[in-house]
Amino acid sequence: MPRFLVRRVLGALVILLIISAITFWLFYAVPRDPAQMSCGKNCTPAALKVIRHNMGIDHPIPVQYWMWLKGMFVGRDYGGYGFCNAPCLGYSFANSEPVLGTIMDRLPLTLSLAFGAAVVFLILGIGAGMLAAVKQGKWLDKVASSLSLLGSSLQIYFVGYIAMFFFVSKLGILDQPSYTPLTQNPVEWAAGLLLPWLTLAIIFTANYTRMTRSQLVEQLSEDFVRTARAKGLSRANVFFRFAWRGAMGPIVTVFGIDLGTLIGGAIITETTFSMQGIGRLAVDSVTRSDLPMLLGVTLLSAGAIVFFNIIVDAVYALIDPRIRLA
Repeated sequence: MPRFLVRRVLGALVILLIISAITFWLFYAVPRDPAQMSCGKNCTPAALKVIRHNMGIDHPIPVQYWMWLKGMFVGRDYGGYGFCNAPCLGYSFANSEPVLGTIMDRLPLTLSLAFGAAVVFLILGIGAGMLAAVKQGKWLDKVASSLSLLGSSLQIYFVGYIAMFFFVSKLGILDQPSYTPLTQNPVEWAAGLLLPWLTLAIIFTANYTRMTRSQLVEQLSEDFVRTARAKGLSRANVFFRFAWRGAMGPIVTVFGIDLGTLIGGAIITETTFSMQGIGRLAVDSVTRSDLPMLLGVTLLSAGAIVFFNIIVDAVYALIDPRIRLA
């Protein structure tokens, strides 16, 4: 198992290095001048020269990338803007602060939103999919399938605005979406994020309901399941010991990708509810042409997806030892 994880981690590091190189080239080899975009409309030639030098874009692209990569390990001096301590993802001239500092300020909200919504849609989605599979062909299966189809066709921004209008403004059942640190007040933390959790979970619940149902129906029709039933095992024992365990593999894979994507920023959800997370930070970076910040957010998203893929591989390796030899 340790050797398996070492191989996966080393492979992930290589992938992140390639992603960082490609992303850096895409952002800094554009026709527009990144220094001009960071300097703003009222930029003077002297300020533009300083910014171009501090950003290192007066060097060839490979040299620029090496300077940026080196800053990840030893930090980087940005002249009059100060020194960026390692790990340095760059310096945001639009915010006048290191990129990593801004990301770390926004990350707790995005983590709270992602993990809270994940708990909701896993419980609802897998639960509904299990009921639909057990009651295959009956009215409960038809209702669950219809609701999942309806839920997957909805859009987060539409559901979010409708939910705020009815449950917050009209009925006053839920609190206005806001973020309070978990360590400060757990009750206010949950109350402020409940509506975004439910809204974000609608789409994912529909997908997990359909996926769980299809996987369980397939597993229940396998020969080994029928053999277990013929040997006299109880229906619950067969369902959870054989069918459910076999169906969870693909669901774990998709969940790892979904959770990594959410941590990279639930852009539509955060924008709909005016929450200052990683997704909203990405939107603001695009609006202000803040390339260093956008580069940092992109790498965070890629890193989250790669990290959770490693977790998924580890879970698979625990379930099926043959995978460790792959």
